[in-house]
Amino acid sequence: MSPVTNTTSSLPVGPGAAAQGAATALVRVAAPGRLHLGFLDPSASLGRRFGSLGLVIDGPQTVLELGWAEPGATTDVCSAAPHLAPDHGAAELTRVRAHLAALRLALGAATGASSGSGTATATTSKTSTSVCAGAGSERSPSRHDLSRALRLHLADALPAHAGLGSGTQLGLAVGRAFCELHGIDLPTAQIARITGRGLRSGVGIAGFDAGGLLLDAGPPPAGVRGAGGPAPLLSRIDLPADWRVLLVLDPGRRGLSGDDERAAIARLAPLPREAAAEICHEVVMRVLAGAASDDFAAFAAGLNRVQQVLGDHFAPAQGGSAYTSPAVARLLTWLAQQGKPRAAGDQLGAIDKGRAAGSGSGAAAPCAVGQSSWGPTGFAIYASQADAEAALAAARAAGQVGMELQVSIVGARSHGARIRRVSATGGGNTSLLEAPSAASPSIDANASTAPGAAARGNGNGSGDIQAHRLSQAA
Repeated sequence: MSPVTNTTSSLPVGPGAAAQGAATALVRVAAPGRLHLGFLDPSASLGRRFGSLGLVIDGPQTVLELGWAEPGATTDVCSAAPHLAPDHGAAELTRVRAHLAALRLALGAATGASSGSGTATATTSKTSTSVCAGAGSERSPSRHDLSRALRLHLADALPAHAGLGSGTQLGLAVGRAFCELHGIDLPTAQIARITGRGLRSGVGIAGFDAGGLLLDAGPPPAGVRGAGGPAPLLSRIDLPADWRVLLVLDPGRRGLSGDDERAAIARLAPLPREAAAEICHEVVMRVLAGAASDDFAAFAAGLNRVQQVLGDHFAPAQGGSAYTSPAVARLLTWLAQQGKPRAAGDQLGAIDKGRAAGSGSGAAAPCAVGQSSWGPTGFAIYASQADAEAALAAARAAGQVGMELQVSIVGARSHGARIRRVSATGGGNTSLLEAPSAASPSIDANASTAPGAAARGNGNGSGDIQAHRLSQAA
């Protein structure tokens, strides 16, 4: 194991970091999941590829805590909460190690300093523990001392390869915690570059900063300003507060990723220019316009059409289906059929009957259904909590919810990641790194922070920050 060479950076200090400086003992980050609702032009019919539509949700999230290791420690110690499956926790900690190494290397290079490498791992019966490359000394931690040993605890994690953006959120969470702890003000887009995220879609990066319904322009092609960086953000809209997402997970399935994803995309026939034009038309004039105007019917019609066109295009890479999971496909197809408008004299569907019995209304609730990215996660978006609950109850009563599925109702998230600093007290580091996510109530996914707000002290040595560097990310 070779420790990292002692490195002191002169990178800029953010407004909150300057106030905290060496006093920061622990940084907690809660990063939200997102739905990738579709590409605008995956075949670059006009020369620019991809372009993504995405929605950040208040559902599963990645939560981690990063602090200084014990005085005298020469290696980082990384652990995962016991409620995470051992293979999942171990895989995420492998990513964590890689991100910490990349951050030290990149930020050390900014000052001409060198860094070493090397890792070792160990596992206990309750937590998966990794010892990552790093070095430290017994002196007190100082801002920008990139080599000082760290302690990271993964309190919760988005399911991997499920279509919720777990890789991007983990990379950004690690990077933001690392920068906040060391007092470095780095745009989220730059953290994404260092951790290798946002190569196709920029919605995960923008979602980490500010949440919402997001549209990006696709990665800038070679020769264009910003080439090699994340896709610039074109639009961000808060979804109406009453709208709900029926989130459908199939833990037994995995979506394509990595080399398999690249190979699948390469084998697909190009999406015709006419199809890309239709997607763009639907996204701008129905999906975004509907969200901005609280016109759910237009939003749902547009998103359903986008999902239909893209589902047909990507089906050859998914066994001929628009969905990776047959169980998800069955449920969402049923929900979509139930929500279709019915002509006078048609028999009531299951949802109609439930509504008629409960409220005297025979109108089925329309919905927008589809798959997020390569799945297997699917979604059905409704105009209200009552509509979503009625649809789920009817689906369960009709036997459409498979035993393998995990279904929940969540809201759209109008803010980005939650970042919280805890300052050192006279006793040293705040010891919260071994606690599972349930023991971290200070991370509130439903709290609101005004965009652009600076770090705020609360009088007890801690402060909340919202990731909000949208202009820099774009």
